[in-house]
Amino acid sequence: MKVLVVGGGGREHALSWKISQSPKVSQVFVAPGNGGTELEPTLTNVSIEADDIDGLARFALDENINLTIIGPEDPLVNGITNKFKDLGLKCFGPSKEASKLEGSKEFMKDFLQANKIPTARYETFTESDKAIEYVKKGSLPIVIKADGLAAGKGVIIAFTVEEAIEAIKNCLESKIFGQAGKRIVIEEYLEGEEASFIVITDGVTAIPFASSQDHKARDDMDLGPNTGGMGAYSPAPIVDDCIHDKIMQEVIYPTLAGLKKAGHLYCGFLYAGMMIDKNNDIKVLEFNCRFGDPETQPIMMRLKSDLADLCDKACDSNLQNEELIWDERKSIGIVMASRGYPFEYEKNKLIGQIPDETENLKVFHAGTKIEENKLKSNGGRVLCVTALGDSVELAQQNAYDAISLIDWEDAYYRKDIGHRAIKRERNESN
Repeated sequence: MKVLVVGGGGREHALSWKISQSPKVSQVFVAPGNGGTELEPTLTNVSIEADDIDGLARFALDENINLTIIGPEDPLVNGITNKFKDLGLKCFGPSKEASKLEGSKEFMKDFLQANKIPTARYETFTESDKAIEYVKKGSLPIVIKADGLAAGKGVIIAFTVEEAIEAIKNCLESKIFGQAGKRIVIEEYLEGEEASFIVITDGVTAIPFASSQDHKARDDMDLGPNTGGMGAYSPAPIVDDCIHDKIMQEVIYPTLAGLKKAGHLYCGFLYAGMMIDKNNDIKVLEFNCRFGDPETQPIMMRLKSDLADLCDKACDSNLQNEELIWDERKSIGIVMASRGYPFEYEKNKLIGQIPDETENLKVFHAGTKIEENKLKSNGGRVLCVTALGDSVELAQQNAYDAISLIDWEDAYYRKDIGHRAIKRERNESN
């Protein structure tokens, strides 16, 4: 079959790379793709932007695409799946209505509360004066979130009242997040360890992927501003069998049931960002209606199952007899970003000496482009160097060894990705 993958980031590079390995797939198009997908011999870039829903639909019709897989959130929230289905095109991804789980923090929190799914206490505001009054009466730290999509940058953890007031005014008055920040959700700060829990679902059956954990903070030891993610590893040791079952029973199944009750049969990837506290209690931090980035990259390195076949069967509501097969080794992905990210940064920087793909190593591209036969930076998060190892520590070493070979003077990356899992491994070995 012919497959179209929509998107141009590291997630889409990893997904299309894995999909192209399916014996059932004859051709994989990536729209718009990036420098990395352009270099892949099994992939073909298409110069249509991910938010050009009409253009993508025309291409799918003209090329007789058998399956379209949506990578990023914007086209999902804007109804690409609805459009494709109206045209008789098979499209893997939730509907516009179901995608509000990610498209609106307020909708998500109200949905969680209505369906008795554990999450942090919260209030929603559109006026800064009322939000500031609420913060002054509450405890610190506190979390301020832009209601809409903000490319992973719309979450601010305020440790002082002054920081909270600044975040509120930036959102509601200065409008630094545009329309996404015209409404904010303020919620209690949760202590614990985060984990990413992703399933593939046809709306009834939900099959979990290997657990993972990402690092949102830009700097070592989880300090600095929030980002879209500076690295991830899989599996996440915090998600043991007990936690795994608890997430499925208390979060995933009630979410699908709640959506179905509301008339939305959810087909696609469903990502639950979880906080797990010292008592092993769980709470939902966020929902994504697609695979996470950079979690996709280390998870795809470990996945042995046919991803294209799974997505195809999900569209046909036929996942009930499927299961996933995994490489038993650990994997880690370390993001190399442009210096200055997530704020101002320069593009068009030359990148050289990317290590070749091996069984244990793959460099996935996000913000790259090919210009005059040269690889250049073209975004904030640029590369995700992803490696396998018998332990997280060995996978980490393999990834950092590969990073040391990459010739890119403008690169910024954390030096401690996977530190929690490595600490656990060391403690367990003593």
